[in-house]
Parts: sequence; C-alpha cells; structure tokens
Amino acid sequence: MVQLIIGNKGDGKTKHLLDRVNSQIKTASGNIVYLDKSTKHMHELNNKVRLINVTDYPLKNSDEFIGFLCGIISQDYDLEQVYLDSFLKIAHLEHGDLTDALTQLNQISEQFKVDFCISISVEEKELPDFAKEQVLISC
Repeated sequence: MVQLIIGNKGDGKTKHLLDRVNSQIKTASGNIVYLDKSTKHMHELNNKVRLINVTDYPLKNSDEFIGFLCGIISQDYDLEQVYLDSFLKIAHLEHGDLTDALTQLNQISEQFKVDFCISISVEEKELPDFAKEQVLISC
C-alpha cells in the first residue's frame, strides 16, 4: 500500500509523517525505515526506526532512487514500512512527472509487501488520477 501526505511546502506534512511513524512503531511486527534529505529529525524519531539520509548517497535521478529503495528492501526481509519525507527532493523529481515513480512504488509495495507513506509538496490536482485515491492527509 502506498499512502500520500500532500500539501504545499511548510504546511506540516513532516509533522504528520513523524507522528505516523512513531505511532506505527508501537504495533509493527517488522522493521521500519525513514528516508529523508537530512538527519534533522533524528531525535524526533523513535530509536527503533532506521533513519537514512538519502543525500549521503550519489543518486542522480528518480530511476537511481527507485533502485536504491529496492536495495534497501532486498537486504531486509523483515522490512514492513518505509516512510519518505521530502519525496520530490530525495527522489529527484522536483521538476518531473510523478506518474512513473508512483506507479513503480505501487508495484514494489505489492510485490514485496512493504507499505510506503510519502510526504509530497504538491496539491491534489497535480497528482496523477490513480494517486488521488492514495491521499491519506491533505494539509
């Protein structure tokens, strides 16, 4: 399952994402990973959540980012949930179309039984039609 937290920059999407991950860790039976553009939120995350600063890795485009995610999934059979903050930045999609990346995430989620929760700085009207059904919170 892929769920989206959407809104404009500065609308509080990260707070919703952090609250969600910290509440989910209490009942999760597997591992949880949180990908971000920095380690700024390290102390706001439960210490059982694995924080990965994506900018530490030499990713150049969204295809490389998807490969990076697949690598994370392949090394942890107990991975249950992945949280992606600042999705447009970490996936190198600031000026690109979200359709392909979100389609791939849906396929990966279904194939490997990993749930994704993603914060994206967009308005609902900018999302592909299929993704509008995946909106969890609109800030």
